[in-house]
Amino acid sequence: MPGVDFVDGPPSAHCAGLKEGRIHLSPASSITFAQKPGAFVLSPDLCTSCGFEVRSVKLFSRFPIEELSGKSIRMTAQSETSVTLLRILLEDRFSLKPNYVCGGSVVPEDDACLLIGDQALEENERHRFAFGYDLGTLWQAWQGVPFVFGAWVISKSALVPEGRPIVERYMELTQESIEKFRKDKAGALDRWLGRFPVNLPRPVVDEYYNALDYRFTEQRKESLKLFFEYAFRRGVVPEVPRLEFL
Repeated sequence: MPGVDFVDGPPSAHCAGLKEGRIHLSPASSITFAQKPGAFVLSPDLCTSCGFEVRSVKLFSRFPIEELSGKSIRMTAQSETSVTLLRILLEDRFSLKPNYVCGGSVVPEDDACLLIGDQALEENERHRFAFGYDLGTLWQAWQGVPFVFGAWVISKSALVPEGRPIVERYMELTQESIEKFRKDKAGALDRWLGRFPVNLPRPVVDEYYNALDYRFTEQRKESLKLFFEYAFRRGVVPEVPRLEFL
């Protein structure tokens, strides 16, 4: 698309680029919006959520979740939203005080670990841990609303007179692309896996994408506000931001 440069990289790099002003728009970890209050707006229509178990953001444990106080939990470095969500669930919902270990590969000494994305989907197939807890499911059972893992975050610096039409057109094309994906998921996944193969059975990939829902409903916006309130209480974000939209 004219006027747009694409930047490759993991979600953590895109979130850092947004906060540092090097990236103007990205489907980013949702907590990014709250980490720099007043700097961003959100797409009013698109987010990354799920209506049931998403399977790609999971706590794997050798013990029942209620027994994790004092146990070591290795935390992924790939998603601050997932790390914050797990802390909220363990500390606010279950009143636990585990020991958090940052980053690195899963080791036999770990009592539990938080994994996301392909790593979580692959761990589901290995069955190395006695217990697995889907974080989106835990949140929805507790709060009664679907969790919002990601949002289309847009820097206000891109909304200058010459930039805003480009941003708006890009978001229109993104929404059209998502609609095409919904109409032909199998074909879209065939093309995607042809370019970016993964070490997973095809039914697992299909199940994962069937769980994703990109509609940013009013219920999901309320869920995001609630998440930011808990994140503020935990000192993860400087304030509870007001949701602003493109």
